[in-house]
Amino acid sequence: MKDVTLYTDGACSGNPGPGGWGAILFYGDHRLEMSGGEPHTTNNRMEILAVSEGLKRLKEPCQVKVYSDSAYVVNCFQQGWYRGWQKNGWVNSKKQPVENKDLWVGLLEQMKRHQVEYIKVKGHSDNEFNNRCDELARGAIKQLQKMT
Repeated sequence: MKDVTLYTDGACSGNPGPGGWGAILFYGDHRLEMSGGEPHTTNNRMEILAVSEGLKRLKEPCQVKVYSDSAYVVNCFQQGWYRGWQKNGWVNSKKQPVENKDLWVGLLEQMKRHQVEYIKVKGHSDNEFNNRCDELARGAIKQLQKMT
């Protein structure tokens, strides 16, 4: 399996509001930047979507290190929240439906092909690639706002 690095970030202008996501894939000397957005969404949705979209770009099974500043995303996998959600019919510990189930299901589907490790990074700090993902996400929001 190829070793791949994926940096991701999501952003929202208002929460909910117009949102964007940014991701950078690294493999060897190759670097691929990508971004997108939605006109009415939440920051958490954009954080999940950034990872999912990054994994979708991989053409074969890989070992992937995902770097994210989203405690929501990283904790879900490091602490195994998703296992409990699946076991309990997508109901959380507060006995409420899991928010963003559609995106979690999609991300879990993408992860089946890969060996994925999640690593938390400090947001809005000195991490060059996390900062670049934030720029990509905010750029996607600006593009959406120009269109409306």
